[in-house]
Amino acid sequence: MKEKLLHTEYSDVMQKSYIDYAMSVIIARALPDVRDGLKPVQRRTLYDMSELGIRYDKPYRKCARIVGDTMGKYHPHGDSSIYDSLVVMAQDFKKGQILVDGHGNFGSIEGDGAAAMRYTEARLTKFTQEAALADMDKDIIDFMPNFDETEKEPVVLPFRVPNLLVNGAEGIAVGMATSIPTHNLREVVEGVKAYMNDNAITTQDLMQYIKGPDFPTGGIVANSAELEEIYATGMGKIRLRGKVEIENAGSGKKRLVITEIPYTMIGAGIGKFLNDVAALAETPAGSSIVDISNQSSKEGIRIVIELKRGGDVQYLQDLLYKKTRLEDTFGVNMLAVAEGRPKTLSLKQIIEHHVDFQFETTTRKYQYMLGKEQDNREIQEGLIKACDVIDLIIEILRGSKTLAQAKRCLTDGDTSEIKFKSSVSKKMAAMLRFTEKQADAVLAMRLSKLVGLEVEALLAKQEETIKKITEYEHILNDYDAMAQVIMDDLDKLGQEYGHDRRTALDDVQEVVIKEKPVARQKLKFLMDRFGYVKTLDPGTYSRNEEAAIAESRFICSCVNVGKVCLFTDDGMMHQAKVSDIPRKKFRDKGIPIDNVSGFDSTKQRILFVCSEEKLKEMKLYFLTQDGMIKKVDGNEFEASRYNIAATKLGAGDAVVSICAAHELDDVVIRTERGYFLRFDSNEVPENKKNSIGVHGIKLKKGDHASALYAFAQGDSNVQIDYGEGKLTLTRLKKGKRAGTGTLRDKGQISLPV
Repeated sequence: MKEKLLHTEYSDVMQKSYIDYAMSVIIARALPDVRDGLKPVQRRTLYDMSELGIRYDKPYRKCARIVGDTMGKYHPHGDSSIYDSLVVMAQDFKKGQILVDGHGNFGSIEGDGAAAMRYTEARLTKFTQEAALADMDKDIIDFMPNFDETEKEPVVLPFRVPNLLVNGAEGIAVGMATSIPTHNLREVVEGVKAYMNDNAITTQDLMQYIKGPDFPTGGIVANSAELEEIYATGMGKIRLRGKVEIENAGSGKKRLVITEIPYTMIGAGIGKFLNDVAALAETPAGSSIVDISNQSSKEGIRIVIELKRGGDVQYLQDLLYKKTRLEDTFGVNMLAVAEGRPKTLSLKQIIEHHVDFQFETTTRKYQYMLGKEQDNREIQEGLIKACDVIDLIIEILRGSKTLAQAKRCLTDGDTSEIKFKSSVSKKMAAMLRFTEKQADAVLAMRLSKLVGLEVEALLAKQEETIKKITEYEHILNDYDAMAQVIMDDLDKLGQEYGHDRRTALDDVQEVVIKEKPVARQKLKFLMDRFGYVKTLDPGTYSRNEEAAIAESRFICSCVNVGKVCLFTDDGMMHQAKVSDIPRKKFRDKGIPIDNVSGFDSTKQRILFVCSEEKLKEMKLYFLTQDGMIKKVDGNEFEASRYNIAATKLGAGDAVVSICAAHELDDVVIRTERGYFLRFDSNEVPENKKNSIGVHGIKLKKGDHASALYAFAQGDSNVQIDYGEGKLTLTRLKKGKRAGTGTLRDKGQISLPV
């Protein structure tokens, strides 16, 4: 066959393919159906367990068997997605009502994963059997072919309660996501009944019954006043808090005990919370925290925070709410598949869809049951009629050669092929008009049915059947009667499986932490040649001053509530909070400066260090390796950011020296080849920090500026190490800025006077 090429626009193909993929993910995988509140993988897993007979009153079966059967028959998307959904449906800390009864390790609230499916077992819960899988044999839902059209699977499960509200839902599709909180079963049942009694009910009135989310982990909803808007729009944010109790620890000490956590903290959030509290204890604000321990068990959550004697309990509790996930936000987006399309639904709309679904399934159920009872009545009437003419029927059977002849006689009065004992019998047989079902029942009837008691039982059964038919027709023809049936079912489920509310509802303002004023204290900042920093009390420093000067690369005075400013060779200034730098004993090792600032020791070199307070009172000289010099007022470096540009550099240039500037200074610039240039400081103009500056020295080819010295003009003996001796800078001849300078050979040094 000759190939046929179809020419089309590539973008059109991509657009259609992506839309098909997106809709497949949205409808067939990620979003729940508003009618049963289940995603396809959950629905298929529960249905498969029902088909396998893994009921609540039967033994557990291996999860591997359930997963394999579900994957082979209904869900060809891999075993991990099926097992993950099975595990979640069995975790009572994630679901308001668990749908699967798990046996074995199904994970923990602290984030431990479930054991492999070959080790765990499961079965359906009684709630699932009665609320989601009952009456499926009564033609109450539609079935569709599975992926390879070898099996039939339900389009939706006939959930008798709004599972979308009771168990909530979470899912991420393409371009959309759903996040629905769990609710209390009893409250939801009452809310549905209220809607059925008055379908014009408002969201505000509904909330008299469904007061708010009810999470399995308990906790507190802290913004209950906003719930009405969230339920009316289907979107919003719920503020959740853990429950904290205050206990006496003896000796005047207190402890904070967390007994309930926000729903958003389950899993890895608990470990992160413990780490956050431990980090908080290292800060001045949390200094009253002595210890934290997780004493949680199967009985429930218990996280204990021990406090110092006299610690401000209320302040620390507020601090936990503000600085950790003990207060968190649950984003609500009540998105579900309704009428075949993804829709964001309000609380009332979810209940409305559920009630419509209940009327549909209940109507189909009673139509099916009515049809069965009408068939029974037809058969019963035929059997009673047959008992009255049993002798004639026996004569027909004895005179017939085949069963078909006898049946034709019973249904159509055809006596042409049957031998009768008398013409009277033949005339009576010709008058028989049993229906097909009645004829089959008569022909299948046993002689024992002719006993008097059996006939009486048949008459009683017919009376019961007529009573049922009348009842079913009344339910089908009367809206109120059917509504009452649905509400009775809801009441039964609510009473048997409902529980008291776990999550408290409150309306409190978001915590605002007022930082406690810290007593201002003077300290000494020390950095050694390896970049390790610490602070010392002034008394400790004064006792070890000589050793400190010898061992430290930088030393400056600071205060505990201030910052230390670090100037680097790439023209940057980094700030570090003094409170982040540990206060140590003199011989204790500090911490790397990289840990408390944006400084990177692998790429930068620190040239100058001073406190933030001191910097505001001084001016700084900047010298670059290209010989550019400038003077900058310290107030130029005031910034809220912790990393800022301290100077502007030319291409390939770098800062080589920074030092304090004074009005009556002499400035000396030194180069790598040994040139020195001394001039008055008033020749250096004051510039902004984002300027390059002016030429300080005229460099020879291949030479670079290497150092800058500034000293008072009255000083007579300023010396530096040079060669094997000392060089007295005050003996250098004065020149002009931007001059060449004087070459000082390292063998021709000036010795001290």
